[in-house]
Amino acid sequence: MREYSEYMWHNRNVWIILIGELIVGLGLWAGIIGNLGFMQQLIPSDFHKSVLLAIGMLAGFLVGPIAGKMVDRYAKKSVLIWSSVGRIISVFFMFVAIYFESIVWMMLFLIVLQIAAAFFMPAMQAIVPIVVKDDELMTMNGWHMNVRTISRIIGTAAAGLLIVTVDLIWLYIISLIMYVLMLGCMFMLKIDEEQQQAKAKHSGSFKEVLPIFKEQPIVLMAFCLAVIPTLFLGSFNLVIINIVELQQNQSISGILYTVEGIGFMLGAFFVRKLTTYMTPTQLLFTVALVISVLDLSLGFSHISWMPIVTFAVFGFAVGCFFPSMMTIFQRQVPKSHHGRFFAFRNMFDTVLFQIVLLSTGALLDLIGLQQMGIVFGVISLTLTCFFFLYVKKSAMQVQ
Repeated sequence: MREYSEYMWHNRNVWIILIGELIVGLGLWAGIIGNLGFMQQLIPSDFHKSVLLAIGMLAGFLVGPIAGKMVDRYAKKSVLIWSSVGRIISVFFMFVAIYFESIVWMMLFLIVLQIAAAFFMPAMQAIVPIVVKDDELMTMNGWHMNVRTISRIIGTAAAGLLIVTVDLIWLYIISLIMYVLMLGCMFMLKIDEEQQQAKAKHSGSFKEVLPIFKEQPIVLMAFCLAVIPTLFLGSFNLVIINIVELQQNQSISGILYTVEGIGFMLGAFFVRKLTTYMTPTQLLFTVALVISVLDLSLGFSHISWMPIVTFAVFGFAVGCFFPSMMTIFQRQVPKSHHGRFFAFRNMFDTVLFQIVLLSTGALLDLIGLQQMGIVFGVISLTLTCFFFLYVKKSAMQVQ
């Protein structure tokens, strides 16, 4: 393992991708905090705010099939460059929105930004297996997600401080600078894509993704097990609000966000070592079982220390889960289909996240946090047991 890790860290493309992820994350979170501040000034209704944000996500969802085909058909570096240009252009729409105090221009900003992200994300996920060796995928995926978490922590903290000390426009100026730097990083990538492009030159329709689930049952299993951590992630903010109300303790929200972030980084760091004792598939099932128990533990959220333990362990669990899942996808899905597959996955995640968010709000109103935890726990345990039996019955080769 040491030889692979040492080789990976001498790979300039690895450093460019990780530094680029940190830079774009800082720009993204500066913009997100800026969006919240801008909407708070002009839109009094929370529902109208959510509708505006949903319009941007809908635009990204609609172009997903086109993005996936383009990632497979053209050089992934080119897709990354042009989507980075799209992010830069989007910020100028926001400058106009601030100048005229216009919601319409902000909507255009969100649409262009989400469309750019719809191209950027599958291209980045598809490029990782090209720049690192197969044995380095788990380590690279773990570090990639760790850097993303670090950018979220730094970005939200810095932007939260700036929004109360400087004019709102400065957050978008910072975003613009970060996106320009990211564009520069993408030009620095040196990738040999000739072989992959030759195979994907005649890539077909977006529907070609669907047979992969039948041909590779391990991919279907990993895809469906992703529902389990999403149940927790999609309800994350609402759950924390309810824990604060349940314990009558405002300070616990900051603690929960912190321990979850630290747990995630530790999980993503140690996941490579864990796979020396078990396969990625075995690790997925283990983590899915742990998360199911954590859902049930929300029933004890009235105990002061229990949510802290739950969120810390959850952070570690998802830090192990997502690199393992991504490694399975990158290894088992043909490289000629990576763009379309990851675009399809991003579309699925967008829809699932919204469903979980709405379901969480309804369940919290109807039955409360503790009973909702039991419902999510039962769903998660059922899915885990079903796919475990499915794997065992089909004698699926554990990867």
